[in-house]
Amino acid sequence: MGKMVFCYVVFVSILLWMRFANAGSSGGYNINVVSYGARSDGQSDASQAFLKAWGWACHSADLPVTIYVPRGTFLLKALQFSGPCKTRITFWIDGNIVAPSNYWQLGNSGYWILFRNLNRISVRGAGTIDGRGRGFWACRRKSNNCPAGARSISFSWCNNVVMRGVTSLNSQSIHVALNHCNNVVIKEVKIRAPSSSPNTDGIHIQYSKGVTITATTIMTGDDCISIGTGSSNLWMERIACGPGHGISIGSLGDYAKEEGVYNVTVTSSTFTKTQNGVRIKSWARPSNGYASDIMFRNLIMKNVQNPIIIDQKYCPGKQGCPHQSSGVKISRVTYKNIWGTSATPIALNLYCSSSNPCWGIKLEDVKLAYYNKPATSLCANAHGTASGVLIPTSCLSTN
Repeated sequence: MGKMVFCYVVFVSILLWMRFANAGSSGGYNINVVSYGARSDGQSDASQAFLKAWGWACHSADLPVTIYVPRGTFLLKALQFSGPCKTRITFWIDGNIVAPSNYWQLGNSGYWILFRNLNRISVRGAGTIDGRGRGFWACRRKSNNCPAGARSISFSWCNNVVMRGVTSLNSQSIHVALNHCNNVVIKEVKIRAPSSSPNTDGIHIQYSKGVTITATTIMTGDDCISIGTGSSNLWMERIACGPGHGISIGSLGDYAKEEGVYNVTVTSSTFTKTQNGVRIKSWARPSNGYASDIMFRNLIMKNVQNPIIIDQKYCPGKQGCPHQSSGVKISRVTYKNIWGTSATPIALNLYCSSSNPCWGIKLEDVKLAYYNKPATSLCANAHGTASGVLIPTSCLSTN
């Protein structure tokens, strides 16, 4: 019996070793944060241990490195993993990473875990990154004496980024932020926060190019995906969005001079009980911003308040609104094969700028019902063409 138990223990140990070894790149180094002093009790601060492991990995000159976070719970304060580094680095997370329960400990930096100035960085695994945002949200609801709020995972000035498999829970603000990044793949990620949580966007993209998001589930209190200025060549497929505010381009027109958004595709995705489905929004004031070459296709709406919307008088809270005409130019936007149910009578609402009307809008095979009745459409300064089955009927101007 003793030999059998010993052999079983050896066998399981070999399996675990093989799993960890396969987490890294072939021929690379695998290091464990526990070996650098991290404790998995969820109470001891593991920040310095993670930084020590990062320091070794970043300066490894010859082979790729996998930093392994095993099962258990690891407490981290605000951390910055900076480059440039000499090799490809993967964070493989099988455990739980948690923020401090006291939200003031993340300060006003705006981030919790920040990857900066890196090339070939990956965050993978089946683990969880928990921002513990409930205390911060309660502070926001009760008073103005709160810190700025921290984004859970941020990538700034990074190229060749992969994020796959992990779960982000209850971020204080944005869950995943991309800023000045190129060639990013986000796949099979789960993002969750209550529908009442403020400003908890799932994924925010700004000044980034070549971003692909697939097979990802997002349940938040704000936009599932928000696309800011200076972003292009974006592909979003098989997104399960809801609850939340939908997938939004904008808000644009924050500044008089800003970069535009172009070549964006959202396809084969489902929106469930969201505030919006697919939305383009801009402030009603002068700007040289623009959104063009946008494709929304093969989408299912399930009880969505505004399934298709362009809002060029965007002003949340209706306080301090500019009350001008938006300078943002919206063009070549296609809505194709979109069907399902609207939670409001107006399922198609295209409110464009009076000084810069939308043009090149295409509606093709759109079928949206409102409580088993055809929904209605509303357009202002929107020009384009319509074809196929259209319920509600097109309100586009064709001249």
